[in-house]
Amino acid sequence: MDEQEEMRRQLEEMRTEHRDLDDVIARLTEKAPFDQLQLQRLKKRKLGLKDSILRLENELHPDIIA
Repeated sequence: MDEQEEMRRQLEEMRTEHRDLDDVIARLTEKAPFDQLQLQRLKKRKLGLKDSILRLENELHPDIIA
């Protein structure tokens, strides 16, 4: 497997985890009371994933201004 294929695989895994976190956060906030600390940790993880996804996308598809 070449490097770009590996990066695409990682990207898809991160996107899946990001979507899963969306679902978990939504379910957690449906039921009151909910654990504020757990919610904060999930949102922090989701934000970190988003940053990683953007970084990897930029490596795969750099904006080249010619």
